Amino acid sequence: MCWERCCVSLAAIQYLAKLSSVGSISDEETCERLRGLIQRQVQICKRSVEVMDAVRRGAQLAIDECQFQFRNRRWNCSTLETMPVFGKVVTQGTREAAFVYAISAASVAFAVTRACSSGELEKCGCDRTVHGVSPEGFQWSGCSDNIAYGVAFSQSFIDVRERSKGQSPSKALMNLHNNEAGRKAILSHMRVECKCHGVSGSCEVKTCWKAMPPFRKVGNVIKEKFDGATEVEQRKVGTTKVLVPRNSQFKPHTDEDLVYLEPSPDFCDHDPRTPGMLGTAGRQCNRTSKAIDGCELMCCGRGFQTEEVEVVDRCSCKFHWCCYVKCKQCRKMVEMHTCR
Repeated sequence: MCWERCCVSLAAIQYLAKLSSVGSISDEETCERLRGLIQRQVQICKRSVEVMDAVRRGAQLAIDECQFQFRNRRWNCSTLETMPVFGKVVTQGTREAAFVYAISAASVAFAVTRACSSGELEKCGCDRTVHGVSPEGFQWSGCSDNIAYGVAFSQSFIDVRERSKGQSPSKALMNLHNNEAGRKAILSHMRVECKCHGVSGSCEVKTCWKAMPPFRKVGNVIKEKFDGATEVEQRKVGTTKVLVPRNSQFKPHTDEDLVYLEPSPDFCDHDPRTPGMLGTAGRQCNRTSKAIDGCELMCCGRGFQTEEVEVVDRCSCKFHWCCYVKCKQCRKMVEMHTCR
């Protein structure tokens, strides 16, 4: 199929995720064996072998976060054993593709930055540009997260695919925009963490450093951008090709917003001709919810079946001095609803 032959120009996460099945990436030869990387990415891999384990962790982080954020939706980020790992769903210019590109670019930036701060990498360390006394009067100290390095690596490694030949101009513009929006979800939510020093816990001196938000916060931000994503089309302004809202009454999107080119399918039915289009048959649903996780919407009007299943939970937990918690196991019957 054409979409299989065009895989080389798809979102980097689909290939980075495959690194999770590889052991430690410790030499240049491993870079040559990684499926799906274009030649320029292989070259970056060889120059930065020590960074690639962080890239691999970032790829898995993106998949885990995608599956958490979409756990109650018809498309729930299920992965396949083939490439691309999300199937054809993210080869199209849909909202779902926009989310995958954004979360993958963000996750690589996040994981590489975390590796810098932990001392794992010789190429980078803490952000040494953050020093001195702040206008608020505290002392910059500690290990500020070197987000500039993580973002720069994400840009060079992930964006290079979209800047290569073989990608349609509109898709490339969409993907590059969403990559950057994902990274901005971290940059816009950097926080200041502090520690007090003084007698008896007083705060005579306060030292602070800049830290990334938890990745769950990043995922929440990008999911909000997914819900409010803008449908766009490519236009030529002067000599430059740009993306503008398809509906002229919509306000222009910002650098932090997600954009998409095509409406999403309904994801209701399994389509064996479209890898990744698994449908919702067999999915659990919430009988009392009116939202997308409710049985009416999740099951696309096909109805659902109910069965009683036994669930084992921890209960009657007690803290014992010192220092452990002991619980009993309680069994109860609950109703489980699954789509037909």
